[in-house]
Amino acid sequence: MTYSIRLPQDVEARLEQLSARTGRKKSFYVKQAICEYIDDLEDIYLAERRLEDIRAGRTETIPLEEIMKRYGMED
Repeated sequence: MTYSIRLPQDVEARLEQLSARTGRKKSFYVKQAICEYIDDLEDIYLAERRLEDIRAGRTETIPLEEIMKRYGMED
């Protein structure tokens, strides 16, 4: 899918410099930045949902010590 966006001049200049230094197309970095940002957002939303579940009593937590013991990671 193709998108058209306007970037601030300073961001466009940085993107242009990066592209020139590395020999990669600007679209490569734009795509990479969007994918990483979406990954981060999905992680944030998942963490927020899990926190809501914990606070509402729908999910129980397990102490770190118990996890370490369970997986043989004790001192």
